[in-house]
Amino acid sequence: MKTNRRDFVKQLGIVSASTAAVPHFNIIKSLNDNKIRIATIGMGIQGFQDTKAALRTDMCELVAAADLYDGRLAHVKETFGNHVFTTRDYREVLERKDVDAVLIVTPDHWHDRISIAALKKGKHVYCEKPMVQNIEEGAAVIAAAKAAGKVMQVGSQRISGAAFQEAKRLVEAGDIGNINFIESTNDRFNAIGAWQYSIPTDASPKTIDWETFLGDAPKRAFDPVRFFRWRNYRDYGTGVAGDLFVHLITGVHFVTGSLGPSRIYSSGQLSYWKDGRDVPDVMVASMEYPAQGKFDAFQMVLRVNFANAGSIKNVTRIVGNEGEITFGGDSLTLTKRKLPAAPGYGNGESFGTFSDAQQKEYLAAYDAKYPADSRTPEPVKEVKFDAPQGDDAHKNHFANFFEGIKDNKPVIEGPLFGFRAAAPVLACNKSYFEKKVVKWDAKNLKLLP
Repeated sequence: MKTNRRDFVKQLGIVSASTAAVPHFNIIKSLNDNKIRIATIGMGIQGFQDTKAALRTDMCELVAAADLYDGRLAHVKETFGNHVFTTRDYREVLERKDVDAVLIVTPDHWHDRISIAALKKGKHVYCEKPMVQNIEEGAAVIAAAKAAGKVMQVGSQRISGAAFQEAKRLVEAGDIGNINFIESTNDRFNAIGAWQYSIPTDASPKTIDWETFLGDAPKRAFDPVRFFRWRNYRDYGTGVAGDLFVHLITGVHFVTGSLGPSRIYSSGQLSYWKDGRDVPDVMVASMEYPAQGKFDAFQMVLRVNFANAGSIKNVTRIVGNEGEITFGGDSLTLTKRKLPAAPGYGNGESFGTFSDAQQKEYLAAYDAKYPADSRTPEPVKEVKFDAPQGDDAHKNHFANFFEGIKDNKPVIEGPLFGFRAAAPVLACNKSYFEKKVVKWDAKNLKLLP
């Protein structure tokens, strides 16, 4: 809202001491076991996926769910059982004493309000990415989590996969040298990929709580397209930046330990999906990351093209001066390549333009400076890493969240970390719509003039 708004691999590092939980863990026990009782607020596509992933940990049980469309509430009972309490009003969920933690999987414009309300009611919070819809909302959510002393995890689950853990190890070990460039593409060419989701035939003001859906967004007449395809509209979502760029930035921050970029610029257009949406289907963003710790400054370029009718080869590359890491699904490839100390001479450069006498003199000096073993590059080395069979990043992310609750430990993506990933993508939107470079103070979490 605008202000004028988880055995997972325990070796995953602590992101920030500020995400640590105060000992407030007081789970209400089930009849036969000691499980964390969860409720999901927002039972759309990601809401069902998140709930199923959480249940795969076998550390929790679903006791309640909220959604604004009656059909989804009916499907909750069809999927998870009639014992699950369902309601249109998320506030009824927050009042329940048998709910220990909530999963907030609503449209983006509700993330901050429900997160803060849940924390104030003493609930642990798992909030989908991006943590907030607008940069100005971040501080209040971070403060609410700190004041409540509850665990909050932000849901960009890819960083809880084995591939990202391995990438972090490789980068920290110096296997690719100093990072200088990162790029990622996430192109699509299909209607569902471009968020033209199915709309039920019974969608109406009777089956949907339209007024609550709007929240603090501008008032308008009932529109089922906006309700079921909310990602396409600035009033409720954050476009391709908040939906897709945020995953890469979260991963980069996890792997490098970076706090964020200092300058962000994005451009693009609405090229193909002219279905009433007001966010671009093509966006390119360039970000400058300043030197931090042992890492030099590097550049990052992100691209989404929902209208790529050509060959789609989505890739994420972390490039250093001694190699690169390329991600592919649940695997990665490390390619190491190191230049020889000797620069070489001859073809394609100025040596051949020297006089005969100068060439002889140059060669004598070159031979004295560069012994034979310094003139041949090391063979290119390629190492492939595949995640262990059964590795489930989504499940792992929830397991990390639940471990944080049970053991009062920091989680991998607490609110500070989550906001530091969200702010740059929200700055991408700001840059796009305002047609300007956005300056960001990642340490102090504020926009700069």
